[in-house]
Amino acid sequence: MSDGPTVVLRRAADADAPAAADVWLRSFAAALPTVVRPRTDDEVREYFERVVVPLRETWVAEAADGGGIVGVMVLDGHLLSQLYLAPDWRGRGIGDRFVALAKERTPEGLTLWTFQVNKPAHRFYERHGFVAVEFTDGGDNEEREPDVRYVWRP
Repeated sequence: MSDGPTVVLRRAADADAPAAADVWLRSFAAALPTVVRPRTDDEVREYFERVVVPLRETWVAEAADGGGIVGVMVLDGHLLSQLYLAPDWRGRGIGDRFVALAKERTPEGLTLWTFQVNKPAHRFYERHGFVAVEFTDGGDNEEREPDVRYVWRP
């Protein structure tokens, strides 16, 4: 039995930047409604176009039935810097596949930051073997939102 359309994970191309940014924007708004973003939507889109896609190891999840980009993951060395799914695509195993890919790409270990208010993300990463190693007051992030650093070691 199928859970819906097949999703393919692939490296992002320059043309994917707008769709990847839109996934990020929709996901952030749905998952983190209390977190104030320091950047406008247009600034986020420009960042994806000029920095994220061309300069980082950016992966997208694309619905094979023509449904477009439904997820984005960004690796920057050992840092899993972004993992966002379109809200209506959560719970379908795409995040699990992204984390498996990140571990495959960086088998010596990964680190990531997430906001303390994002309890579903905590559960998700802990389920994948990540351990919380540092909690901050948010003074070092743009949002000024308390965060937590997770580490995964094989």
